[in-house]
Amino acid sequence: MIAKWICAGQDIGSVSPDFTKEIKLAGKVKSATLCVSARGLYCAYIDGKRVGKQVLTPGWTSYDVRIQYQTYDVTGMLTENSSVISILAGKGWACGNLAWRKNSHLYGDFPAVIAWLDITYVNGEKEHIKTDETWSVSTSEILDSEIYHGEIVDKTVSAKNVGHASLIDINAKLIGQVGVDIIEHERVAAVRAFTAPNGERIVDFGQNMTGYVEIRVKGERGTRIVIDHAEVVDKAGNFCCGNMRSARNENTYVLSGGDDVFKPRFTFQGFRYIRLKEFPFDTVDKDMFTAVAVYSDIRRTGYFACGNEKINQLYHNVLWGQRSNYLDIPTDCPQRDERLGWTGDAQVFCATAARNFDVRQFFGKWLGDMAIEQAKRGDGGVPNVIPDVLRNGAVSSAWGDAACVIPWEIYLAYGDRKMLTEEYPMMKKWIDYIRHRGREEYLWIDDWHYGDWLAMDVEGDGNCSGATQRDLIASVYYARGVANVIKAGKALNEDVTEYETLYAEIKKKFHENFMENGLPCMSKIVSLRSAKNLEEQKKIDAISQTGIALILTFGLYDGEAEKKKLVDKLCSMIHDNGDRMTVGFVGAPIILSALSEGGRPDVAYTLLFQEKMPSWLYAVNHGATTMWERWNCIKEDGSFSSFEMTSFNHYAYGAVADWLYGTAAGIRLLDDGAAYTHISLAPIPDRRLGFVNCKIETARGAVVSKWYYSGDGIHYEFTVPDGTTAEMKLPDGTEKTLTAGEYLYVTAV
Repeated sequence: MIAKWICAGQDIGSVSPDFTKEIKLAGKVKSATLCVSARGLYCAYIDGKRVGKQVLTPGWTSYDVRIQYQTYDVTGMLTENSSVISILAGKGWACGNLAWRKNSHLYGDFPAVIAWLDITYVNGEKEHIKTDETWSVSTSEILDSEIYHGEIVDKTVSAKNVGHASLIDINAKLIGQVGVDIIEHERVAAVRAFTAPNGERIVDFGQNMTGYVEIRVKGERGTRIVIDHAEVVDKAGNFCCGNMRSARNENTYVLSGGDDVFKPRFTFQGFRYIRLKEFPFDTVDKDMFTAVAVYSDIRRTGYFACGNEKINQLYHNVLWGQRSNYLDIPTDCPQRDERLGWTGDAQVFCATAARNFDVRQFFGKWLGDMAIEQAKRGDGGVPNVIPDVLRNGAVSSAWGDAACVIPWEIYLAYGDRKMLTEEYPMMKKWIDYIRHRGREEYLWIDDWHYGDWLAMDVEGDGNCSGATQRDLIASVYYARGVANVIKAGKALNEDVTEYETLYAEIKKKFHENFMENGLPCMSKIVSLRSAKNLEEQKKIDAISQTGIALILTFGLYDGEAEKKKLVDKLCSMIHDNGDRMTVGFVGAPIILSALSEGGRPDVAYTLLFQEKMPSWLYAVNHGATTMWERWNCIKEDGSFSSFEMTSFNHYAYGAVADWLYGTAAGIRLLDDGAAYTHISLAPIPDRRLGFVNCKIETARGAVVSKWYYSGDGIHYEFTVPDGTTAEMKLPDGTEKTLTAGEYLYVTAV
């Protein structure tokens, strides 16, 4: 018996349809499983009780190709002679509004559901119940729901039966769930309720997050509570939601007159504050409100603490930035009319992500959709967002390069050869795309790219691509991608001779074209770009902090003397800028490592501790509880950057935590040591940090690195789990190979 996709069959407007089926049980139930999916979102119930703890099911995939279904053990829910199965549906990502372009109904005009219930009775008989045209359809108390705009729930309305379901053909393949459950996590109490200077009533939860607010209330029947959401208040203390752009983020609740509990079922918000736009009481009891954090059920694996409270707050912000944006896919931000799977953000942060949390399954699912979207293009290119809801054909270096960066980083973290085998063809197709893209086989030039997004080396909010040559960035990432294909191929015992030859030619050509007298220079190949791009190129500098950091990090220099010259130049540029960096999305994740690996960890620490803008601690000093999209989301005078692009919950700059793990604590994966079989333990202390206590939970157990100052000495403590070999190197020159065990070393400062 095959279940069928069903829909409401008639226009019920924006109301969420409720599909129901009464079943008669033939005896005592031994076991029962319910499988459910939706084009849109669904909540399943048996006799009015919610099935499962997951929310926002079935999750977000490339819906035109594949849709997940969830399987629930409902044996304990079928205890009576008859039961009613109910599936409530919402528009969700599939049928609602997506992106700032007001794209709607990208995968369908209305929600549809599919389900099947398999029952085994104690006497051995089996029964199969499936969705078909015999199911009933009713209206519900959810009058409207949109991912961006919120939900309207009216407890006073009565459900209206509108007939039987209609069958609908949906060509996407149904697959068992491959991603991680989306669930409710932390419950955050309101820290204060206050009246703003403009008279509006506001509730503050003290933490920026993704999820929704639960309201427990009893009030007069038919009265309304209307709330909207914001990440910040302005410098006067007034509610500020301008950076949400067109997303309304508004939930409306009509009270029943009894004890009501309200929270959304088919939407989520990014917020720290809510505004009570309508509230039927004279006073605000903050205890009525609880913020519920919602994200994928990823397990915490990384822990870092030090003796500097501002760095600890920064690390806290990194964790909450990841929690907020790892909601089924790695989104860029959770609050405005976007919340898309931007590939660039994901690739610069993926190594950090895999230290903080177990993200193997999370990325396995998303990379599967990346391969699907690449295949749909047919040319090997990777869209800038996955799933590809923008559908504009645009491809950018450092964004599409996620196809080569993330598979390798996830393999290094978890050693999953099966996953790497599945993703290896995608990696090679991406390299072939670049290889045949332009007029130079060994460089990626003359294309449009995002560049060093939101760098601070070009004046004005309007220029977002930074001063680094985009052709240089693209060509560096080309080399990096080929290097990763080589490493992945060797891990899989593939012949990579072709790619080794290609890499050597890229490195040679890069040096010929972009280097002069040991430093970067303007590309020696005349650009053929459009007039618009040529105009933008006038703002480009031959030498930039990001350009040097890229060359250093990915080894495109020629010898140690040139490396030293690059490091010295980078240090002087930082010093001449008031000991500050100017980097954007491409440069920020690597600049500290470029310095420390180049022998200047002192300068790296100076950048880490910098408090003037641009810096990581500038946001901390301005009350950030998550990572910002821009270094200057809040300007020195307390005003905001352009609301066209100002998110207070973007995780990309949180990649700095990888340096905290890998350099400050010194725990670093080696290329031949996937799944922490072979690591480096090489911490670099700094008195400004005080101490470090770091732990990463791996499949083999905990890797621990601690250090602290005592008198004239530095104490180091390490734990190496079974199955791991660690190459220890201390700043005083001590080097040893460590196997499983606990170790203590004391060296002079």
